[in-house]
Amino acid sequence: MNSASYKVEAYNTAKQSENRIHDDSVAQRFGFTGGLVPGVDVYAYMTHLPVARWGRAWLERGTLECRFGKPVYDGMIATVSATPDGAGMQLAVESEGVSCATGSAALPETAETIDLGYWPVPIAPPAERPKASAHSLAEGRWLAITPVHVTPDFAAQYYADVRETLPHYAAEGLMHPGTILRTCNWVLGNNVVLGPWIHVGSKVTNIAAGRIGETLTVRARVARNYAHKGHLFVDLDALVLGDNRPLARVAHTAIYLPRQVAEA
Repeated sequence: MNSASYKVEAYNTAKQSENRIHDDSVAQRFGFTGGLVPGVDVYAYMTHLPVARWGRAWLERGTLECRFGKPVYDGMIATVSATPDGAGMQLAVESEGVSCATGSAALPETAETIDLGYWPVPIAPPAERPKASAHSLAEGRWLAITPVHVTPDFAAQYYADVRETLPHYAAEGLMHPGTILRTCNWVLGNNVVLGPWIHVGSKVTNIAAGRIGETLTVRARVARNYAHKGHLFVDLDALVLGDNRPLARVAHTAIYLPRQVAEA
């Protein structure tokens, strides 16, 4: 492949979310210019080039690992670039001259095989969520989400929100991969009460393309809960399903208690 690039006007889809790190005034108290565009949406921008290159095959078995370093801000231009890396590609996101995210994408010959016997159906999220902690997010705990039905209107709104221009999704009735990754944020928000928190990276292994009309569920295990540089982190090992059909396996990492909040 040759090097390629893609520009998108970033949009903060989470201004009204419970995670106030996406609110301008709260983010500014953390030293940011404004509310952060969600990492799952920056990931959505990053998927544009793999899908442009490999098409539906990438949605069915492709991989993308990403790490978010600096924020992308609402209304700013984000430039995604891809450079050859063997049979795959290295990805980078820059905005306003700042490196914001890095990653890599590939297209394995076959999709990962999933043994559903390893992935027990977890109990529904609690009616009263506990505060996020080492106890409520204990290693080995299984988590679920409130199921989400992806209607045509839901899908169309997401395509618009992430400024997607590829025709594959609407033409073939497919979910955007950003929607699939977003469920891993919902796993946290559905199960514990969080203050401002930050998604810092994910490794996504696609297993099948999600179809509009399916209902999304997640079976997620807390793989690690640990402190690093004053922050409290959680790593999730998650299986995302559409109508009980495995769509993606995700290693999802978040700072659930930034040191700025802990010290406040």
